[in-house]
Amino acid sequence: MTAPPGNRPPPPPLAGGTTGPDALRPLVDTVLHALRTGARARGGPLPAGGPDTVTARVRAAATPLLPDHGTGAHEALTTLVHTLAAGAADPADPLCAAHLHGPPLALATAADLAASALNPSLDSWDQAPAASALEALLTHTLATELYPHHPHPDALLTTGGTEANQLALLLAREHHGPHLTVLHGANAHHSIPRAAWLLGLPKTHTLPTPTGTLDPTTLHEALTHTRRPTLVTATAGTTDAGLIDPLDALADLCEHHHADLHIDAAYGGPLALSPRHRPRLHGLTRAHSITLDLHKLGWQPIAAGLLAVPDTSRLTPLHHQADYLNAPDDTEAGLPDLLGRSLRTTRRPDALKIAVTLRALGRDGLTDLIDRTCEAAHHLAALLEAHPRFELHAAPTISTVLFRPTAATDDDLAALRRTLLHGGHAVLGRATAAGRLWLKATLLNPHTTAADLHALVTLLEGSTQR
Repeated sequence: MTAPPGNRPPPPPLAGGTTGPDALRPLVDTVLHALRTGARARGGPLPAGGPDTVTARVRAAATPLLPDHGTGAHEALTTLVHTLAAGAADPADPLCAAHLHGPPLALATAADLAASALNPSLDSWDQAPAASALEALLTHTLATELYPHHPHPDALLTTGGTEANQLALLLAREHHGPHLTVLHGANAHHSIPRAAWLLGLPKTHTLPTPTGTLDPTTLHEALTHTRRPTLVTATAGTTDAGLIDPLDALADLCEHHHADLHIDAAYGGPLALSPRHRPRLHGLTRAHSITLDLHKLGWQPIAAGLLAVPDTSRLTPLHHQADYLNAPDDTEAGLPDLLGRSLRTTRRPDALKIAVTLRALGRDGLTDLIDRTCEAAHHLAALLEAHPRFELHAAPTISTVLFRPTAATDDDLAALRRTLLHGGHAVLGRATAAGRLWLKATLLNPHTTAADLHALVTLLEGSTQR
């Protein structure tokens, strides 16, 4: 039987309002303690034991997940946060370097806490007055960085590169019609053909990229024999090797053949902020749309994607109307219409953490992080190239290093990677290039030191001797 209202305990405190910070403070202390103890219990970049062991630990700690009587906030936080941290793949560990999975900055994570506490929903102005204004300022700022010579550039925040690529194909479809031909290199991200499938477009045309990048001659041949309208998607920072297509030459061809150009710069886009690395992206500003992903070389908590366009009018097809969110008379009266800023309705204020990072670090601070990360990759490549027992695939373009033990077969290499994962010693990726399998180190941690890289090489050297 339900207790009479007068005898009920009060409901749990809320995160917002004037009392929210006081309620959060002891809970945050509990979370921070559990994060610390969990990381210590893990003791490395990955929990040892493999999937079955991790699953068993989680189930033992978290069961029952829905007890008849709650265990209380501090016990639940202590148990589950500790368990999650102890079983995490920690991108802040220098030996966790398999994927484009970056370690978030503490200041961006702190901003994300504020976003969660305030909980704005960016589907109508009356749910997010300041957050919507901040998002508009942020997207204009970043769009202007990517399209500095255009009078009205714009950008949308997305959940990552996959959603941004999907939006790019959607905008091209809405502009050109459902018979749009999409051309991309074999080096393109898998989200490109997947987006075409999802949008009901014809199957994409995959062009061979034997050197790892899309060759202009190959594209010219394809465009010459392709029925228009056409969208070409190029890549600035491939997932497997971090390679950058010859953007300017590809843009020339698209212009000549009257094709649209989308550049997936989810990985490499932030290089535009670095004077040292910006020339690698020459031609980027000629794209009809650009994907950027700041939870890679932007050190943001997931999610922090972006789709930028040279003119805000290109986003018109996304306009959508629902009376309870953007009634025409409200819009005419000056309330901002937010529904055309995403395919999603409810959206988190991801702009806050990005804006805090930009303001706190500035252009020079972000440039320093990018430069440090790229320098670490070159240092690792030099160590491997000088080592008689390892073969380097090529000098890194951004921060991805492909290599393999000289005496290993592809099967040996795959087994070595799994052995390192199972032991919790290191997290390395795998990639196929030049018809062979390679180990992949994707360095995104600007705190990685030369000693960390030497430790990785020593670990690999010892593992290959067993």
